Amino acid sequence: MGADHPVRTVHVVTHPEATHHTDRLVGGWFDSALTARGLRDAKAVARALREAVPAGAEVELFTSDLLRTRQTADAIAAEFAVPAVPDPRLREKSYGEAGGRPQEWLDRRFVPPPAVGERMAHDEGIEGAETKAQWVRRVYEATEEIVSRPAAHQIVVTHGGSLTFVLAAWIRMPYEAAGYVSFRAPAGSITTLREDGFFHNRQIAVLGDTRHLGATP
Repeated sequence: MGADHPVRTVHVVTHPEATHHTDRLVGGWFDSALTARGLRDAKAVARALREAVPAGAEVELFTSDLLRTRQTADAIAAEFAVPAVPDPRLREKSYGEAGGRPQEWLDRRFVPPPAVGERMAHDEGIEGAETKAQWVRRVYEATEEIVSRPAAHQIVVTHGGSLTFVLAAWIRMPYEAAGYVSFRAPAGSITTLREDGFFHNRQIAVLGDTRHLGATP
């Protein structure tokens, strides 16, 4: 679109492998750390982003405040020499008392939402768990604040579940429609979002790219 109508780019990173993955525990707000593989993959993510963002461009970096996302953001922050701004609204969904328990414990108790009917305020049967409504509202709020800033290059580090609502907020999907949406992206992936400066149309240009992980030493 030219210099008068610059393109805004947002890279959304899902944290790499964490201990709750390998231990088959429920993640959510359980504060698991990256595994050794996850730490290597975080560096690969950082290198891929450095190659994707023009040299000298101003970059803003935002992250969920949980340990596994902060460790991912730390690798990116080191590559770009910028601070990582933590935001608890970018956390994964809270699974209440299930957090940190074996996944099979949650699977036995979880009440899935109905195919038709109330999905946003649905009670999943887990004490202390967030409803989808609570989860969506906070991720939408965080995303809208981030993209309202003027920086042309931004990086957001979040979780596989919350990625869906970062993207839904990006394309301005109404909150009421978010009860059915799902975008899938692997751990350690990079999703690239673009907004042109003329029409202000918003794209999900690349979803869940993991090509950089194949080159991890």
